[in-house]
Amino acid sequence: MEFMNELISKQILTALAESIKANVHAAIIEDLSGTDNDIKDFTAKLIAPNQLAQASIISREYAVICGIPWVEECFKQIAPSVAINWQVKEGESVKANQTLCTLKGKAHEILSAERCALNFLQTLSATATATQKYVEAIKGTKARILDTRKTIPGLRIAQKYAVTIGGGLNQRIGLYDGILIKENHIAAAGSIEAALAEANKIAAQQGNDLSIQIEVENLAELESALKAGATLILLDNFDMALLKEAVTINANRAVLEASGGIDLANVREIAFTGVDRISIGSLTKNIQAIDLSMRFSNIQSKCTPKTQ
Repeated sequence: MEFMNELISKQILTALAESIKANVHAAIIEDLSGTDNDIKDFTAKLIAPNQLAQASIISREYAVICGIPWVEECFKQIAPSVAINWQVKEGESVKANQTLCTLKGKAHEILSAERCALNFLQTLSATATATQKYVEAIKGTKARILDTRKTIPGLRIAQKYAVTIGGGLNQRIGLYDGILIKENHIAAAGSIEAALAEANKIAAQQGNDLSIQIEVENLAELESALKAGATLILLDNFDMALLKEAVTINANRAVLEASGGIDLANVREIAFTGVDRISIGSLTKNIQAIDLSMRFSNIQSKCTPKTQ
């Protein structure tokens, strides 16, 4: 499947294909105790191997659909007889009780792949849907919604991709591709100035490809960071008044990012303070899976080969 979303970073795009395969491989081992010809589904043995069926995946609530490539990979690896006919596109918004796709193939294969496929689709759609709500909430401001590293273990690339499908932007992927100086780093280094100086040395050694962001907790620390040449500053748990004052003090010298205590009730007000970015950990760590279901609509007794 081609990935055309302009918000997907090059790093995420590069890692995506391998990540999908690895995610699905892990899911198969987790649910079916093996891969390839070693799949174990004892419940599916209740169904005759030559029995054909048609099924539909339905969304029971509003959602931004995300995870189609993972669903296709699940069926490719678990249910090779099954043909999928999608009625929606990746990133498309759907209504409650809308059919997302129909499936045709061996009934026992459809059932073996069902849970792995739905787990990815309901989880990634949840992240994309949550992100879209925040993006819509700050529409008309200059601020952008970003994710964090607070992701489900093993699904970081997948969830960061889902954030872009919802209209958000990605932060660094991990500790290996950017520097975020937090309060404990500052304490260990001795000062904001010392921490930034060391970070700049590390970035220079890496060809200046590392982004350097420093977290500040008050206006005095903000001024110290600005004097030390910081160009990307995280304002940690600033209230509205402090955010506005921070924007004034900054005077466009650095990119300012608000983080902490942000929800849909206050995100628009935060955006109007003039900050450039708003990072929200709940996009990936506090999600509630989209309610999806699979329903059989036609069962046949004779099996014919899957057409390409």
